Amino acid sequence: MRARALPDWIGRPEDYAPRADRDRFIDKSILSVLGALAGIRNRPGEGEVPRGAAVHAVVKLTSTFLLILLTSLSRSIYFLAIVGTYLLVAICLMSGERIAKVLKLSLVAAAFALVIFLPSALWGNWPGVLMVATKVLISVALASTLSATASWSAISRALAAYRVPDLFILVLDIAVKYISLLGGLVLDMLYALKLRSVGRNDDKTASLSGLAGTAFLKSKEAAEEMYAAMECRGFSGSYRAARRVRLSLADFGFVAVNVLVISSFFLLPGA
Repeated sequence: MRARALPDWIGRPEDYAPRADRDRFIDKSILSVLGALAGIRNRPGEGEVPRGAAVHAVVKLTSTFLLILLTSLSRSIYFLAIVGTYLLVAICLMSGERIAKVLKLSLVAAAFALVIFLPSALWGNWPGVLMVATKVLISVALASTLSATASWSAISRALAAYRVPDLFILVLDIAVKYISLLGGLVLDMLYALKLRSVGRNDDKTASLSGLAGTAFLKSKEAAEEMYAAMECRGFSGSYRAARRVRLSLADFGFVAVNVLVISSFFLLPGA
């Protein structure tokens, strides 16, 4: 048998040195997805009852809605001070992580309101601008406190108790679950893109569009599979959620405190 000579390129040394590139684009995308997933998954679960979350979700949702409504209608700084004091006590009953989250969202919203109304303040309307910023701060803090102390399923049951259409609750439940699933898929694809990125990539937006397209196709596939599964199980389109509300002693105490706070709106002069 005749011996064959090896090609020249096999004997050449491999001195490939890829050009340096920054991965800040991928790193920021990973951090943003991780932040979104943490906000969805790191919530009170069914078996977890954090401090301050023993009150029924229906009662908390009702009180939050009424306090936000009265806060927006109030013209008295004394009523805002009472609601703010009540809110501070409620926030102090939560864990440190949730306190930081509530305060961060509230302060950012209040600062945004101050920036928006800055021209009015420069014309001398500082009292009105501070009143609006205070209302935004309290309203966002109330909504954030409700979100931080109630699970998605508890909020769904509360909406069902208010006779919200079943289809709306079904869409809400499915959307929350699939946002978490698709977020995990996008996170895995970002990790894979980071591991396979070698050298310099001058067109990083093309990679992002590819991830978005893949996530869209996966979501379409998952929706079709869920539709087929629900059809096989005889789903007729009616979604029944529990509407029965059982109140405890903690609920009655919470209602009593909120009645005192709400009654101050009608008792204080100029509220």
